[in-house]
Amino acid sequence: MKVTLIGIDLAKSIFQLCGVNQAGKAVFNRTIKRKDLLALLADYPDATIAMEACSGSNYWGRTLEALGFKVLLIPPIHVKPFVKGNKNDRNDAFAITEAARRPNMHFVRPRSLEQTDMMIVHKLRKRRVDARTALINQLRGLLNEYGIIFATGRTSLKNALSDLLEDAENGLTSAARALICDIQQEWASLDAVIDRLDKHIKTQAQTNPNAKRLMTIRGVGEKTATTALAFAGDGKAYKNGRHFSANLGLVPKEHSSGGKQKLAGITKRGNAYLRNMLIQG
Repeated sequence: MKVTLIGIDLAKSIFQLCGVNQAGKAVFNRTIKRKDLLALLADYPDATIAMEACSGSNYWGRTLEALGFKVLLIPPIHVKPFVKGNKNDRNDAFAITEAARRPNMHFVRPRSLEQTDMMIVHKLRKRRVDARTALINQLRGLLNEYGIIFATGRTSLKNALSDLLEDAENGLTSAARALICDIQQEWASLDAVIDRLDKHIKTQAQTNPNAKRLMTIRGVGEKTATTALAFAGDGKAYKNGRHFSANLGLVPKEHSSGGKQKLAGITKRGNAYLRNMLIQG
């Protein structure tokens, strides 16, 4: 029986492959090592490859498309309803083929290398920003134990920190001053990394034609434009702008029945980071 569709349950080293024929019947369902995957798929040049859109799927999607395969990436939330029986790799791989065969299934496109570069910069920046916020909150809490408080905002605390350490009459012990000095140095280090990543994002935005077009929209700057491109690419995967906003969770949640429409708040599905960029900047 000719294999027309192969579902791959991706992992770190051992993959589960399920090949089905035109009727959807499983021809094989086996494990294979990562290094042997391309050699095995070479025996099925006409097969469509389906995978969950998970870690590593963008790399394999680009690689297999370059070899001439048709690749379908399916959001995991759309695969889960097709898992029958207990959850294991065999059932997961078969569920991927079942989901891929549905005519109304929504697929995603593998990220390009340029999109991946943009995404990585934003992920690294967000981690540093979150770390800086946590550091500042911790510093405020520690100073409060000595009866020292500052106005809301990062700038006011940063500007006053050096004077605080030099003031011998504010009740800080020598041990506390040394530890707070370490926090100050860590804060400066995080600021330097964030500034460097901001410059990287600026360069990406200024050298990308699509980013330049997005930045002509009021309220869209370099960070928002590059985040949108990292998420949506050229936007051709969306039928229209409404589909894009729905994918970001910016549409009302609906629970209608019996001809009676019931709408609630926005769904908040999709990429929370991009949604935050678009709404809060």
